Amino acid sequence: MRIGIVCYPTYGGSGVLATELGKALADKGHMVHFITYQQPVRLDGFHPNIYYHEVNVPTYPLFDYPPYESALSSTLVDVISNNDLDLLHVHYAIPHATTAYLARQILLKQGKKIPVITTLHGTDITLVGRDKTYAPVVAFSINESDAITAVSENLRDETYRTFDIRKPISVIYNFTDTRRFRPRECPNARKAIAPNGEKILLHISNFRKVKRVADVVKVFRQVREALPAKLLLIGDGPDRPVIEGMCREWGICGDIRFVGKQEQLEEVLAVSDIFILPSEYESFGLAALEAMASGVAVISSDAGGLPEINIQGKTGFLSPVGDVDGMAAHAIALLQDEALLKKFKQQACEAAQRFHIDRIIPEYEALYQQFVP
Repeated sequence: MRIGIVCYPTYGGSGVLATELGKALADKGHMVHFITYQQPVRLDGFHPNIYYHEVNVPTYPLFDYPPYESALSSTLVDVISNNDLDLLHVHYAIPHATTAYLARQILLKQGKKIPVITTLHGTDITLVGRDKTYAPVVAFSINESDAITAVSENLRDETYRTFDIRKPISVIYNFTDTRRFRPRECPNARKAIAPNGEKILLHISNFRKVKRVADVVKVFRQVREALPAKLLLIGDGPDRPVIEGMCREWGICGDIRFVGKQEQLEEVLAVSDIFILPSEYESFGLAALEAMASGVAVISSDAGGLPEINIQGKTGFLSPVGDVDGMAAHAIALLQDEALLKKFKQQACEAAQRFHIDRIIPEYEALYQQFVP
């Protein structure tokens, strides 16, 4: 098949999922065309079956805001026509499902029908989509898609509650490559982070309000009072200055590393003991899944789709959003019991196999084949 993929090219879960999906499809012999405003962060290296088309948005004094949606729609028409694509798979409802609809209508006038698959990822439904400014367009665009998928049961149900969706939404879970993310021995890396054998806690996010990174630091502060520990904070975003200020105020900067954005996470995940994800909402929790696949126990909130991957009392622990004391107590209990921690790490690794990329990709292929002769 010749497949067009539209996504945000950033570090967020939707962009990561879309890029890894395209790469996996290319490995299976499909021709994959990425269409976005810059090269996706995980689209590294050359692959003979992968093509990248950059969306150029001209700037004119007439426009206060460059018309990205129009530029994307025109680029879609051009790429689909000139490469004879079989279908278009758009990730994130705003604005991709809308621009796909416009491109499809233009192509219909030219005698070509292009099926559109829309995958919902989270904040396109739970945050942006609920804004009255966008809600009618989001609902219309989703309903006009030929097929709709969501990355968790929670997100599917939330979409039905939020919008008047008149088509079935299939759940196709996020995935990870457990050949890439797996337990491994990295004694030098662990020694560099925790030279005196301290336990290592980890958080990865875009440091937005919904991620509640301040709760991560609050949990760590309690853990550090109970036992020697280090905290790695990977990522960047608007809340980082506030978090850095908290660490300085509490005098714990010496045990916390702000690592910034990182692409190669395999080694840092492998040396970690606990992954902390206290988010206000997660449609799925891809970062937690990659941690589990690497053999890391997870302490998380029970928000959104997290209970679908983090199994209470087996792969980690779930607590209500904002329950810092509960999360800290669970983390301390695990870190103080080496046998229990080892058991949870093993169980986390085993549970992640359910979301192995080789199990999920055929589900997308089967969906595509419903629309491609």
